[in-house]
Amino acid sequence: MNVNMDYYRIFYYVAKYGNFTKAARTLGNSQPNVTRAMNCLEQQLQCSLFIRTNRGVQLTPEGERLYVRVSAAMTQLFAAEEELGDSGGLSRGSISIGATETALNIFLLEKLKSFHMEYPGIRLKLYNHSTPQAVEAVKSGKIEFAVVTTPVEMKPPLKKIVLQSFREILVGGKTFTALGSQVLSLAEVKNYPMICLGRETMTYQFYSQFFLKHCLELTPDTEVATTDQILPLVKNELGLAFLPEKIAEEAIARHEIVQIALQDPVPERQICMVYDVEHSLNAPTRQLKNLILGGSAEPEKSVDIRVYKK
Repeated sequence: MNVNMDYYRIFYYVAKYGNFTKAARTLGNSQPNVTRAMNCLEQQLQCSLFIRTNRGVQLTPEGERLYVRVSAAMTQLFAAEEELGDSGGLSRGSISIGATETALNIFLLEKLKSFHMEYPGIRLKLYNHSTPQAVEAVKSGKIEFAVVTTPVEMKPPLKKIVLQSFREILVGGKTFTALGSQVLSLAEVKNYPMICLGRETMTYQFYSQFFLKHCLELTPDTEVATTDQILPLVKNELGLAFLPEKIAEEAIARHEIVQIALQDPVPERQICMVYDVEHSLNAPTRQLKNLILGGSAEPEKSVDIRVYKK
């Protein structure tokens, strides 16, 4: 199919703004020309890409699928333009990465702080993802790489590098202070209300498998969308929850929550970097990746990178 590539560029801006006029203004073109180009694209692809509304346009299901691919390609083109336009390599540019909240809070923030202090001209686009969302974003090219928590599922050409291990502990609010002097079995934990991330997350799957190994079913009373929501709910006595030690330690020290010992400790989890081995990175992204790996476990031998050791 011999489609004019400029049509895809126009399509990207129309889909991004949901408006022909705004797209034309951004492109320095006229609204009729933009409309005509999109009509031609729809004819060549033999499908409708937009639904016209009083406020502009909305993507059809076919349009949504096309936009996923086109936006990923445009992201790469923009990154390439920035890299080629930067003779210094690291004086300016942009990086797009994804991270789960746990990985961000207990590992990545310190790395980003160091990077920003050394390269203040680099713009950082950080996307808050669950692990499955982050893997899909790397796969589609929306982000350069992701820092996520296990379990993580992926297929080649995606690869992962383990950066750091962490352990989660069971905590409760002041109402459960008496439990702090006890050691509970997992069966006893089920007698209390539980707070957990949603069923669509890998964390939920991890704890579901943890409970199943002890012939128990995970049945949380409260499901939340993000890790940051769990600690406030625990403090307000909505139930018990599993939290990374690093996230819970300050609230424990202030006696806002209590740690509850388990007969069967929660297995260790890992923070990992996920990347596409077939995807080339711009200079700023390579530098950030190297900085992150400088404090990691052994990198995979197939990765051609410089590792900075402290």
